[in-house]
Amino acid sequence: MDCMSLSEAMHNRKSIRGFLPDPVPKEHLERIIELAIQSPSASNAQPWLLAVVTGQPLVELNTRGVGLREKRAPVNPDVAPADLFGDYLRRRREVGIQIFKLLGIERDDMEGREEWNRKALRFFDAPVGIFIYTDGTLERARTDFDLGLLTEGLCLGATCFGLGTCIDQQALCYPDLIREVTGIPDDSRLTAAVAIGYPDWDFPANRLDSTREPLETVTSWHGFD
Repeated sequence: MDCMSLSEAMHNRKSIRGFLPDPVPKEHLERIIELAIQSPSASNAQPWLLAVVTGQPLVELNTRGVGLREKRAPVNPDVAPADLFGDYLRRRREVGIQIFKLLGIERDDMEGREEWNRKALRFFDAPVGIFIYTDGTLERARTDFDLGLLTEGLCLGATCFGLGTCIDQQALCYPDLIREVTGIPDDSRLTAAVAIGYPDWDFPANRLDSTREPLETVTSWHGFD
C-alpha cells in the first residue's frame, strides 16, 4: 500500500477514542511495526519490545482490568506520569473539557466520567492494543525517550493504512495483569500502550482537533539574520 507523505501523516494524525469493531489485518500491523522500528535510538540500542493483543486475550485484559477498577484495586503502572502544572496542566484540562462536552458528560456526572475512565482502560474498545516495553534494568531517561520515538512511529505508520491510534496511559494501570495475560517478563518495564483500529467517525469524541502552540511560542532562533 502506498503511504501518504510524511507531512500529510503528521498533520492528519490525531488521537482516536472511538473505534469500529472491524479486525485489523495482521499483515498491516506487521508493516506498521516494520516502519516504526526504523526510529532512531541512542547508540542504536533499539531497546524496544512490543506485545500486540487482539481477540480473546484483549477481551480478558479489558474485562479483568475493569473488574479491578470496580474493586478499587490500587493502580501501579511501571511508569507513573508526573503531575502537571501551569500551561501544561491547562492544556490537559482544556482537552478533557472539550471531550466531555462532545460526549455530553456534565461536570457533576460522576457515572459518565467513570464510564469514560473504564473505556480508556479498555483501549477505548479498539480491536487491537499494543504494549511497548523494555528491559527493566536499562537506564530510564534515554531508553524511555527511544520508546517514545517508536510510539510516534507507530501512530504515524498507522495513518498509511487508514487506521487511528491513541496513546493510552490508562491501559497500563495494572501491569501484573498485563504480564499474566501476555507473558511479558516480570523484569520488564511497560512504558507505553497504543490503541489501534479503524476510526468510528460517528463517535463524538473523534471530532476533537486539539490545538498546538504556534511556532513563535515554542521556538527561539540563534545566529539567524
